[in-house]
Amino acid sequence: MYHSDLKIEVIAYRKQGYSYLDISNKFGVPKSTLSGWLKGIEFKPNLKVRARVNLAVQKSIGVRRANKLKSIILAKQTAKKELGSLSRRDLWLLGIGMYIGEGAKSIENVRIINSDPLVIKTAVHWLKDICGLTNKNLSLFVHTYPDNDIRATIRFWSKVTGIPVEQFGKTQIDRRIGKLSRNRGKLPYGTVQLRVRAGGEKEFGVFLHRRIMGWIEVIGEQIQMRD
Repeated sequence: MYHSDLKIEVIAYRKQGYSYLDISNKFGVPKSTLSGWLKGIEFKPNLKVRARVNLAVQKSIGVRRANKLKSIILAKQTAKKELGSLSRRDLWLLGIGMYIGEGAKSIENVRIINSDPLVIKTAVHWLKDICGLTNKNLSLFVHTYPDNDIRATIRFWSKVTGIPVEQFGKTQIDRRIGKLSRNRGKLPYGTVQLRVRAGGEKEFGVFLHRRIMGWIEVIGEQIQMRD
């Protein structure tokens, strides 16, 4: 049995903004008992309790961030071991997969559109190393928004791809209000369209597009055979 005045003291302490843990430690009353005694008593944590809770939250966030970082590092190490060195055939198939997702198919002209520098850089390597093109066969068309720095954007994509600024086509600025509000700050360097220019070399014109589409078709047929 507890002292008759204990409940009154407990309630008063609760009204001062102390937690169940504080009250249990001070008066030696288990939390199960406190839940009955303090039912209906409004709880507004005091500064001391709020500071302790905030500290606990920060520690928890720190632990989660540390665990996340460890997981990311481990995942990258595992991925590096699993993948090994990228062979020419790996790049070939990677490029075909990329073209399936990002390349032009309805027109017989090789074009790849994306905003990710890695995708565009990979596409350039694929077109050069696998398809046999050189810089003179490549051009870029930049699609930006009014909040983009056009000159900085063009310099950025030229550095990423190695394609001279002189081979860039006309820059398009998307001034549609709805588009601007949705994409403000999300695409600091806009979107680019990488195009292949035959330059009088027939194998890099319509034929190259048909060749790529043939690769895609063959892959599709072999995938179907796996079903």
